[in-house]
Amino acid sequence: MAMQPWFTDAKLGIFVHWGIYAVDGVQESWSFYDDIVPYDRYMSQLDRFTAARYDPRDWAQLFARAGAKYAVLTSRHHDGVALWDTAHGDLNVGRDLIGGYAEALREQGLKVGLYYSHSDWSHPDYASTRKPGRPPELEDNRYSEVAAEDEDLVAWERYLAYRDGQIRELTSRYKPDLMWFDGEWDRSEEQWRIRELAALVRSEVPDVVFNARMLGEGDYATPEQGAPVVPPDGPWELCLTINDSWGHQHHDHHHKSVDQLIRYFTETIGGGGNLLLSVGPREDGTITPEQRQRLEGLGDWIARHAEAVYGTERGLPPGHHHGPSTLSKDRRTLYLTLFDAPRAALGVRGLLTGVRRVSVLGSGTELAHEVTGGLHETPGVLWIQPPGAADLDPHATVLAVELDGELELYRGAGRF
Repeated sequence: MAMQPWFTDAKLGIFVHWGIYAVDGVQESWSFYDDIVPYDRYMSQLDRFTAARYDPRDWAQLFARAGAKYAVLTSRHHDGVALWDTAHGDLNVGRDLIGGYAEALREQGLKVGLYYSHSDWSHPDYASTRKPGRPPELEDNRYSEVAAEDEDLVAWERYLAYRDGQIRELTSRYKPDLMWFDGEWDRSEEQWRIRELAALVRSEVPDVVFNARMLGEGDYATPEQGAPVVPPDGPWELCLTINDSWGHQHHDHHHKSVDQLIRYFTETIGGGGNLLLSVGPREDGTITPEQRQRLEGLGDWIARHAEAVYGTERGLPPGHHHGPSTLSKDRRTLYLTLFDAPRAALGVRGLLTGVRRVSVLGSGTELAHEVTGGLHETPGVLWIQPPGAADLDPHATVLAVELDGELELYRGAGRF
């Protein structure tokens, strides 16, 4: 399947981790899996999960203001609790919290993504088998696997039928543009029946996008939390939390600053990826002021520099410019991001294409530039006079470098 152009053009998505775990502010699913919270206490949150102030239109408006072009909502995490009134399985919140979300996103022109975990650590038929090749001496977790001699493949078939039933509900009801799968590590591609699962989803949504956790059917790479030093080839997405938690945890006040989020964002799109930024609504459906403020701050910066964000592709490889950059789709304009106020001329190395004009994005102020050095096939260095204080953005300044033609780079080692 060809990658959908909307995804690589989106640049920013919002990852919404919302579930019963927000009631007590515990880690989603893993808190009982790792025996940090007793299972019964974890599940008691279901009766206290109100969604009393859930306003999906408010969410969608906030996400649009942040500059996002899509969002991904946790329809069911590894705990097995569904956010819609599913007819398959016994664990759900008793109403449909997904329909309004999908409708509100589309009203804002945003694409609809749904997260779904392959794993369900609460389902009675889930811990009925184990991943092939798993060493028998490794301790089994009672929520996810059994010893080899206790495998029950009939039960596993029942689990797959349950999963397929839920996926059919999600895709037929909400027609998601993106399905964000997780939990793939628990079983093999063959055990998950990934090819058949992909066919099921595409029978309802032919142009759906899959993340890499659909294994052989995945469309893009999904690094998590750690920003890659060397960006993946092809389309990719960095999923990142605003603080240290995916879902809402009352004690977690360690929020990244707007400056830091802009750095993550510009470095990600400069490497050809999207940033999928996670928010964790409270159990009542409201988003905390701290997270709202950061989404709005990021959105304000993106709005001022939209030309360097949307309609661009990955920029210069490392070594050409000390900072992130993007390139216009026609490959005739480079956008250079500056995080600090420059004290001297800015150097760009390896440009084989001539430069017509350099200006500060936003103010339009033109900056003087010249090329010095160079020998034979090795180009000289482009030196750009630094912008003045009045032209500097408080978070990150972007320079537009207009080229005489399509970008060509020198990647050699020079003359020895």
